[in-house]
Amino acid sequence: MSKKNLYSLIAILLVLGVYGYEHFLKEEESSEFIKEGERVKSDTRAFFLPSSTTGQVIHHQGYSLSYSEPHEQAEWVAYELKKSHLAKSNFERPYFEIDKAVKTGAASWRNYKNSGYDRGHLLPAGDRTYDKRAYDETFLTSNISPQDPEFNAGIWNTLEQKIRYWAKKYDGVFVVTGGVLKGDLKTIGNEKVAVPELFYKIVYDPDNQKMIAFVMPNRDSNAPLYNFVVSVDSVEVLTGIDFFPALEDHIEDRLEAVSDFKGWSFN
Repeated sequence: MSKKNLYSLIAILLVLGVYGYEHFLKEEESSEFIKEGERVKSDTRAFFLPSSTTGQVIHHQGYSLSYSEPHEQAEWVAYELKKSHLAKSNFERPYFEIDKAVKTGAASWRNYKNSGYDRGHLLPAGDRTYDKRAYDETFLTSNISPQDPEFNAGIWNTLEQKIRYWAKKYDGVFVVTGGVLKGDLKTIGNEKVAVPELFYKIVYDPDNQKMIAFVMPNRDSNAPLYNFVVSVDSVEVLTGIDFFPALEDHIEDRLEAVSDFKGWSFN
């Protein structure tokens, strides 16, 4: 072998070695993110988490989620909203980032560009203003779903504000939310992110043992919030999710059957 060929071979091997090492480091980093996502955090009230129909539950510092790979979004996001969480802050709004804890690969925020849909938060950034890390976590792509802009800024935002009001009034609530990922849904982007036709929120006040659920069409509405109140049982039928499987059966059955807003202040 000539010196020229030998040097060329050495150069190729060096390039392959560097590429292979960088690939190894990326795989190691990805593995660490996935392991961290699988670990239940100390402030996660795992007792109240719903069942997962996908088998991919991820725990971040401020919330947990069940990711649906076929729909490229969470089937549910669950979190506790304490009175103390509602602190004022002036955190700089970060860019959206792909959630590296999703082992099947979370969808990119780029799917939403020029789609006509907002990157709608499931856990609102406004519910995590007590801590910079918790605030930034709400901008992971596993926490967004395609929402009609007027819906996102309108009735959905009104419901988010009402839940903050209840968190203050009742000294903390537990929230589960997501899009209804059933049926032949429209998709956006190269990764075919599903566009839910309906969104739901379930609010549980464990101290006062009451629940309330909402199902809303993904479009603008001027109707009052209480027009969208339904039973948790009906949301389970829509989604196929068992929302509070760890509750004692007699408590779960009683609370999830309620379809009115008695005991919840709408003032």
